[in-house]
Amino acid sequence: MAKSFLSVALKAMKAAEKDRVRRAKAAERRDLAERREAAQQAKAHEAKVQKAIIADERHRKAYEKAVKAAHAAAQQSEVERLNAEIDAVLDDLEGLLAATIDVDDHIDLETLRKPSDTTPFDVPDLETPLVAPKRPKLPPEPTYVEPAKPKGFFGKKRKFEEARAIARQTYETQKAEWASSVSSLTKKYETDFAAYEQAEVERVNTLAVEKDRFRQELDDHNHSIDQFIANLSYGDAEAVKEYISLVVENSTYPDHFEVTHEFSFEPKTAELRMSVTIPTPDSFPAIKEYKYLKTSDEIREVPLSQVEIKKRYASVLHQVAIRSLHEVFEADRRGLIRTISLEVGTKAQHPATGRLSFLPFVGVSAERDRFMEFDLSGLIPLATLKHLGAAISKDPVALIAVDVTGVRKS
Repeated sequence: MAKSFLSVALKAMKAAEKDRVRRAKAAERRDLAERREAAQQAKAHEAKVQKAIIADERHRKAYEKAVKAAHAAAQQSEVERLNAEIDAVLDDLEGLLAATIDVDDHIDLETLRKPSDTTPFDVPDLETPLVAPKRPKLPPEPTYVEPAKPKGFFGKKRKFEEARAIARQTYETQKAEWASSVSSLTKKYETDFAAYEQAEVERVNTLAVEKDRFRQELDDHNHSIDQFIANLSYGDAEAVKEYISLVVENSTYPDHFEVTHEFSFEPKTAELRMSVTIPTPDSFPAIKEYKYLKTSDEIREVPLSQVEIKKRYASVLHQVAIRSLHEVFEADRRGLIRTISLEVGTKAQHPATGRLSFLPFVGVSAERDRFMEFDLSGLIPLATLKHLGAAISKDPVALIAVDVTGVRKS
């Protein structure tokens, strides 16, 4: 099916965007930490220098006071960083529904095609010709230098002949070394050039093979898109499931809040049955803020009250339910899905059996035409769920599940 192409492609795009955001946030945190560390080091260095020149008790006390003040400032800075992280997490959770309102959840399958004229070749190095070896720069041929004629009156001829013999021998030696060097350089060049020519022929042949393979893969991929689009237009159950899998994979939740989906589609009734799993209550943020206590030099956690945790967890639960309905209905422009039977809950040990189970906290069925009339920017998720006749847990934090047997339409 198209999943190997489509799902992987969307996952890669989504992962790249999440990685970009994660790296940007990490860089921001590193920058804050580096600036804080630099400030601390500067204060510590200044205090150290001051300490070295302190000569009396009054200056010593002033130095100690400055050190304590710098430490307190650093602790307070750390508190501000921790609180900023907590605020960001809680803001993310409060805005789960708002985050999808301005997002078009429809996936244009045409954009998943890979045009042959714009899709970059996946082995680009093969397109670059190899560099031919340069001809070596040969040393100049040595020349014979006639020795100067000796001066004097006696033995000039003999001395000249001896000098000439030495010069001739030196020349012959130099010429033999030159010839050997030229031969060695020439042979090495010829060997290297032959290897280059062979490698270049292999590159050209390999490039042709890889280009054919690449074009075939593009054709196969685009054919799978054609087939997928056709199957989806017919309302094929597998195609609908594949499309919805792309939709939910494209739905970006915060990294600290993992959401998974399971679903099935019944073509006869046009009903999508969906189960959404959110994190367990005990993994939900439980810290309200951090405070620095100067008297004990401690950074302490201020926990959220149980009432606040229950309120926030229920809010998240209700938002995810409405968001899931909205994303699927909005993405399905063909109107292939007429009804969604939805369960939202978590996987935890069942209080009654002790076994790991899916515990539904919300069960709701929504019809497309009715739901699409809602204005998400103005509704209250809990009120909307009640309006739809949903089964809603009274206390999901206590893992109290709801009976969803009457939720499905078919």
